[in-house]
Amino acid sequence: MKKICTSFSGAVQEIHDGAVLMVGGFGLCGIPENLILALVDKGVKDLTVISNNCGVDDWGLGLLLKNKQIKKMVGSYVGENKEFERQVLSGEIEVELRPQGTLAEKIRAGGAGIPAFYTPAGVGTPIAEGKETKVFDGKEYLLEEALKADFSLVRAWKGDKMGNLVYHKTARNFNPMIAAAGKVTIAEVETLYEIGELDPNYIHTPSIYVQSLVEGKQEKRIERLTVKK
Repeated sequence: MKKICTSFSGAVQEIHDGAVLMVGGFGLCGIPENLILALVDKGVKDLTVISNNCGVDDWGLGLLLKNKQIKKMVGSYVGENKEFERQVLSGEIEVELRPQGTLAEKIRAGGAGIPAFYTPAGVGTPIAEGKETKVFDGKEYLLEEALKADFSLVRAWKGDKMGNLVYHKTARNFNPMIAAAGKVTIAEVETLYEIGELDPNYIHTPSIYVQSLVEGKQEKRIERLTVKK
């Protein structure tokens, strides 16, 4: 059995100032919102956060941003976060943007123990400045290094007490890759099951990647609501 936390504050207790975090989700879909709130309350600072984007102004990683707890953001999409834009333009935060596919592969490679890989994305652009390139079959490729983290925070639909995780539809997004790329992975699950209750054929993240779990309900806010007229 893995460590089962009784509170979200307890789940993030080990996360310290200056830590490198990976956080699952895409927009507000599949984000570990309660773990993020616990980090806001904890007041941990000088964080380097690796995630697709930085939430919105009043939810998700945007709350850490608003609190000035993030020192550096590594992602692929700025989104509609006005506070993020303000901090970037004022030089209050360091930002490293990568093509979305490159970011996904950098995280996947980190979890797979692959130190670097070649990709055509970014060749001939400012992204390639100072980086090694190589030609394969007449085409130029850019060397990108893998990403790893001190802590990975993920959100799952179902989890069991061994740490096996199942994600729900598009909430799967970056979560499986991020779960594998952290030294310590903390999973926020909507429902926690006993060992053996989850069908092993449908496990997305095996227990070997997960160190602790915490169960709790979520608000599941919608980033941009669109309704039929």
